[in-house]
Amino acid sequence: MTSTVSFTVSTTRRWTILALGVFAQAAQAVLVNGTAFLIPTLHEQHGMSLTQAGTLASAPVFGVVFALVAWGAIADRYGERIVLTSGLALASVAVVAAAATSSTVALAVFLAIGGACAASANAASGRVVVGWFPPHQRGLAMGIRQMSLPLGVAIAAMTMPLLARDHGIGWALAFPAAICAIAAVACAAGIADPPRPDRIEAEAQGLLANPYQQSSVLPRIHAASVLLVVPQYVVWTYALVWLVTDVGWAEAAAGLVITAAQFLGAASRVAVGIWSDRVGSRLQPLRIVAVAVVGSMLALGVVAATGSPLAVVMLVIASVTTVSPNGLAFTSVAEIAGPYWGGRALGVQNTCQFVAAAAVGPAFGAVITTVGFAGAFAIAAVAPAFAVPLVPQRLRGKSGTETSL
Repeated sequence: MTSTVSFTVSTTRRWTILALGVFAQAAQAVLVNGTAFLIPTLHEQHGMSLTQAGTLASAPVFGVVFALVAWGAIADRYGERIVLTSGLALASVAVVAAAATSSTVALAVFLAIGGACAASANAASGRVVVGWFPPHQRGLAMGIRQMSLPLGVAIAAMTMPLLARDHGIGWALAFPAAICAIAAVACAAGIADPPRPDRIEAEAQGLLANPYQQSSVLPRIHAASVLLVVPQYVVWTYALVWLVTDVGWAEAAAGLVITAAQFLGAASRVAVGIWSDRVGSRLQPLRIVAVAVVGSMLALGVVAATGSPLAVVMLVIASVTTVSPNGLAFTSVAEIAGPYWGGRALGVQNTCQFVAAAAVGPAFGAVITTVGFAGAFAIAAVAPAFAVPLVPQRLRGKSGTETSL
C-alpha cells in the first residue's frame, strides 16, 4: 500500500538537506574508510604485518557494525536530525582521543568507538534523503547521497597517507575528527526531519508492520549486498598498498590514482541512480552492475598477474564498478521498509555490509600474504558472482515504487 505523505517542500530546502546528508556521510567515510590509508605507514614505519595493520585499520568498521541498528531505531523513533548531530559530534571526540594516544590497544578502542558513533550517518542520512524526495527522483537523490562514500574515501586518500607519513598517525587522525565536528554543526543547523504519516494513518496503510515477517525480499537484498561489498573493500583497503609495494609507485602518485578512481565511482553512483529512475526499477540495474563487478575483478586479477601497465587502468575500472551497486540497494531497502521501518532496515543493511567489510581487512591480508595481490583480486570476484542470482525480481513496495520479489 502506498503512503499518502506529501512531498511538497521548497526545492531549495530539499536539495540543501540532500547536500547535508552527503556531507554527513562523507565525513563518516573519511573516518571509517580513511584508516585503510594508514596501512603503509603502520606497515613500513611501525613494523606491523599487513594482517595486523589491516586489522587495526578495520577497527572503525567493527565499531560501526555494533551500532547501526541502534542508530536506525533511534532515527525511526526520534528523527534524523538528532541522530546525525549527536553521532558525528561524539565521533569527533572519540577520534581526537585516538589521535592523542600512544597505545596501540587504546588506538584500536577509540577508533572502534569513533566508528560506532559515526554509524549514525549511515542510518540517518539515507533515510532523510528517501523521506524528502518523491519516488521518481529517489534514484538520482540516493545516487548523489551515495556519492559521499567514494568522495569521502577520495578526500581521505588525498590527505591521510601524506599526513601519516610526514607528521605521524595522530595528525592523520586529526583530519577526520575535524571533518566530523564540522558536519555535526552543519546538520544541527540545516537538517529537518522528513514528513511521514501519523501512527494511526500509518497503521491503516500497513506501514507499521514488520517487513521482515512479510517476505524474504529484504533478507535477499541484504545477502546480495554483503557479497557485493567484499570486492569493494578489497579494492579500497589494499589498492594503495598494491600500487606502492608491488607496482612500485610513490605514495603520492598512488593516492592520486585512487582519488581519481573514487571521483569516477561517485559519478557512477549518480549515473546508475538516474538509470533506475528512468527504467522504474532499482533491482534490474543492480543485477547488471553485479555482473560487471565480477568481470572487472577477474580482469584486474589477470592483468595484475601479468604485470601489465593495464593493471592500473583495470584498477580504476574495478574501483568504479565495485562502488556502483550501493545506492540501488539502499534505495530499494528504504522503499520496501517504509517510513517507520526504514531506519532499522537501513541499519540492518549497513550492519550486514560492515560485518563483511570488517572481515575483509584481516582476511584478505592473509590471502595476499599467501597468493599475492593478483590472486586476491581474482578470488574477490567469487562473492559478487553468488550475489547475482540473489537479487530479487520486481515488486511494488510500501512507498509506491518498484522494489523486489
